[in-house]
Amino acid sequence: MANTTASDSEKKSITHVIFDMDGLLLDTEKFYTEVQEIILSRFNKTFDWSLKAKMMGKKAIEAARVFVEETGISDSLSAEDFLVERESMLQSMFPTSELMPGASRLVKHLHSTGVPICVATGSHKRHFELKTQRHGEIFSLMHHIVMGDDPEVKQGKPSPDIFLAASRRFEGGCVDPSKILVFEDAPSGVLAAKNAGMSVVMVPDPRLDTSFHETADKVVTSLLDFNPSEWGLPSFTDSET
Repeated sequence: MANTTASDSEKKSITHVIFDMDGLLLDTEKFYTEVQEIILSRFNKTFDWSLKAKMMGKKAIEAARVFVEETGISDSLSAEDFLVERESMLQSMFPTSELMPGASRLVKHLHSTGVPICVATGSHKRHFELKTQRHGEIFSLMHHIVMGDDPEVKQGKPSPDIFLAASRRFEGGCVDPSKILVFEDAPSGVLAAKNAGMSVVMVPDPRLDTSFHETADKVVTSLLDFNPSEWGLPSFTDSET
């Protein structure tokens, strides 16, 4: 694979930041995993991380199709029926979502230092509201939020649609993609950011195969390990570290 790592000059030109949400700002991916394990157990099948990697970051119906087809249960359970069944379980789980390590610190730091920030999430509005209901303070700091059911998002990740839509809504109009840094945890999201012409920092789940790391410009184990000054962004102060 060609080396897509951002050059030092590209890093220094970063002016805007876009955050993914699920598995990046909020620890919600575990809920999807738990529900999918429960459903597959009925068919005497197990849910593994190679399948998880293909589903992460996609729109719900796209991920559902991958799920039923890859597991071989599509004759017994349609993608649509899978979503209905999954929904009832997720409704009670989402309101308990916790912030990922370092998320609050980084979001508050960028906001307080005047760096324009936003969220681009494959989640649709109803799920977004359930997931964020305990975290209104953090999400209120975002300049804007683009969701998976936004009319401008024709295709889900790895299509660049959602990140390009997000880049158009910053104050002052469309921002040059080369000046935007995206934070992602999902392989499809990393690809979407690169397809949009943006730089991307990946914060992968440790269970994700490391071959998925190659496309990202930088890989960190947690948002706590991100160094803003590497990208020409304001450094953390002593009180924030």
